[in-house]
Amino acid sequence: MYKVLLVDDERLILDGISRIVDWASAGTALAGTARNGAEAFGRIAELEPDIVITDVKMPVMDGLQLVERAHEAYPRIRFIVLSGFGEFEYASRAMQYGVKHYLLKPTNEHKIAGALAELIAELDEEARRDAFVRQMKTEMDAVMPHVKEQFLKEFVTNKTFGIRDWDRYRQLFALDYDYRVRLILFQLQTPFEFEHLFAIRNIAGEVLEQPLLSTTIGDHVLLVVRDEDGGDLQQRLRRIREIFQRYYKLKATVALSEPDHITNARGLYRETLSCLNYGFYVEEGSLITRKDTLLPSRDDAFSYDEERLCMAVRSGHLEEAEAALAEFIGGLREAQLDIGVAKSYVLQQFVALIRLCEPGRMSLYYGQIPALVEITTLHAIEHFLEQAAKEIAQWNYEQNVGRHSAIVRKVIAIVEDQLGNPELSLGWVAQEMLYMNADYLGKLFKKETGEKFSGYVTQSRIKRAMADLAADPDLKIFELAERLGFGDNPQYFSQIFKKYAGCTPSEYIKSLG
Repeated sequence: MYKVLLVDDERLILDGISRIVDWASAGTALAGTARNGAEAFGRIAELEPDIVITDVKMPVMDGLQLVERAHEAYPRIRFIVLSGFGEFEYASRAMQYGVKHYLLKPTNEHKIAGALAELIAELDEEARRDAFVRQMKTEMDAVMPHVKEQFLKEFVTNKTFGIRDWDRYRQLFALDYDYRVRLILFQLQTPFEFEHLFAIRNIAGEVLEQPLLSTTIGDHVLLVVRDEDGGDLQQRLRRIREIFQRYYKLKATVALSEPDHITNARGLYRETLSCLNYGFYVEEGSLITRKDTLLPSRDDAFSYDEERLCMAVRSGHLEEAEAALAEFIGGLREAQLDIGVAKSYVLQQFVALIRLCEPGRMSLYYGQIPALVEITTLHAIEHFLEQAAKEIAQWNYEQNVGRHSAIVRKVIAIVEDQLGNPELSLGWVAQEMLYMNADYLGKLFKKETGEKFSGYVTQSRIKRAMADLAADPDLKIFELAERLGFGDNPQYFSQIFKKYAGCTPSEYIKSLG
């Protein structure tokens, strides 16, 4: 029910109207009365009426002044003005304040009820209109985040969106036109669930104190933030990654664009995609900016002998295999090749390794190729190849243990016996001792030992030298050099000794003491 305040300085009229009008039937309730405009204005603040029925001519503050002041302070109040015949022209000035209902004195309950009915209809219509507007605003508030998401997604990916579209949506979202922004693109470590995208988006919203716009595009989370101090923003991005990894045990790689006007958001988005593409060469969970990607690709600078890793794996030498793999991955990282080209080298190396595995596991390794192709970082590829190389090298090692051919065992025995022979060489052993082709013997020796013949001889001589010095520290260097096949060149012997032992013979003797 609507509340009514009745105002008249004549008590008889005030009491009469109060009694004769059936307020409840009119859908109202008489909330109170007042004897003049000043008293009525005070009661309005106290009672908050919806309708005021007032006389025009009253002491202290007349009805017209009351309408003027109340309209300014409480514009939603409706008025019914009571006036004598001679006062009608004076009272009609209230029209500028929206007063539509004037009743000439003396009046009756039917005219008052009719005026009340019209005002109540207006109030009901206004209430329905306000309720509709509130409902529309509530629904708009609920759908606005989705509208923002879709707009950002379309704006950065759809070339048909232009400046006019931006102006329209800028007004809708109440975004400032002048400041510059940065785009942030998150890529999660695979495998991940779809809800992880919303999780990192919520974390970013809190840490970044509500970005201007945000959305998900495919497997990425995209945010638009106001440009601020670069160091502080990067620190916040690292904080987001730390929180996400702590709670979800997943890493997130972040691409951060350079600052630019938001109307160039499409270009900034391409920039962040390029940064994520560079993420192939860094560890998952890194923060990448355009400056990180400025190193040019050097396709012609990459060269690698896949046989180096294969030879180490075939012979079962794990440490050499790890060194060869590190050199292979390091070369790819330094060359900064196109990702497709880099992966082609990886696949070539992996297939070469597969050929060295146990025959029964070959199909298993071939079945892993699709997974290898889908790996998104070079760091993860290195781990993948390392696991395969270890497994295959271990199998080859077990096959080779105690199975050096009789020829290689004979070569090793000759070396041990002839360390003091200055003529000891692969050609000398092949021709003078075994009557074999030197090239074939060298390949056989390296295949089964993992080392070149010359390197094996040198290491054996240095090991013998260290043992002899340990047994007799007073042994002269030139005598030791001659004893181990270095002839009368003790200086060269000392150089080779330092290369393999890390110190000169004299320093080694002192270390023994």
